[in-house]
Amino acid sequence: MSSPVPRTVAAPQAEPARRRRVIAVGGGKGGIGKTLVSSSLAIELARRGKEVVLVDADLGGANVHTCLGMDPPLVTLSDFVNRRVTNIEDVALPTGVAGLRVVAGALDALDAANPKYQQKQKLLRRVQQLDVDYVVLDLGAGTHFNVLDFFLVADQGVAVLMPEPTSIENVYRFVKAAFFRRLGYLSDQVPIKQLVEQAMSQRGAPRTPYQMLSEVERMAPEYAPLIQETIRSYRPGLIVNQARTREDLEMGYSVTAAWKKFFGLEMDFLGALSYDDEVWKSVRRRRPVLVEKPSSRVAQDFSAVVNELLFLEQQQRARSA
Repeated sequence: MSSPVPRTVAAPQAEPARRRRVIAVGGGKGGIGKTLVSSSLAIELARRGKEVVLVDADLGGANVHTCLGMDPPLVTLSDFVNRRVTNIEDVALPTGVAGLRVVAGALDALDAANPKYQQKQKLLRRVQQLDVDYVVLDLGAGTHFNVLDFFLVADQGVAVLMPEPTSIENVYRFVKAAFFRRLGYLSDQVPIKQLVEQAMSQRGAPRTPYQMLSEVERMAPEYAPLIQETIRSYRPGLIVNQARTREDLEMGYSVTAAWKKFFGLEMDFLGALSYDDEVWKSVRRRRPVLVEKPSSRVAQDFSAVVNELLFLEQQQRARSA
């Protein structure tokens, strides 16, 4: 597999308290393998001795439990959203994989796909408070606010694409929508919100974040640092799924380079997942491919992707230390 340079991850040091990390897997388009990616990342992390909760945040289209070979659960995310269960930990069910639990998505309530604002905020807070090493969020399709908010609450957002033109377009659209949703979080800073809206509404409005930053600096330089920090800290990761050719395997480099060139933001290529017949065979058997075929090509690819994620995590913590 041609993917990012293999990383050597340092042995973990003893820490005074657990450092929870949230990883969200999205991409905007359905059918690109988000559930396969999120469940496999969760399994690989658990196999490395981490305590992991996989949350099926595809509200209204839950299928993570099926991917893990589980029967339809008796308690789901909708029980928490609708207050039938007080603690989200009570709907985190064992999966049969040591160290991995799953919060199954809503199966029995159509309104769970569109939770009220207060419900969503409570859910986001509780996800961030889970007492585990990693929370992995499997997101739904589209770019509506529920999906974007789950993507942005994560410490690491991961976008998945297939090596197809439509999928590439959808990934660009998704990560761009998430960035401007993040700018919307500045709404409590009313002057900044007004400045951003003014900068974007003018004739010849800025088309990239840095062009917008230049316009804000011109109009009100005292607010520019906050916009600059928002731009700097937004850095999603990218995974190419079902790569068949060398061009597919290396597509991630082209996509991240184009993203920086045309939009001015950084994106990390985490790796490519080779097309492997063992994947669809495992899906039909209702068994995770990393459990069913741990020595398969795609299992090795997932191991390399997790190495890259852990390397980037170490870098991020070193910068913030």
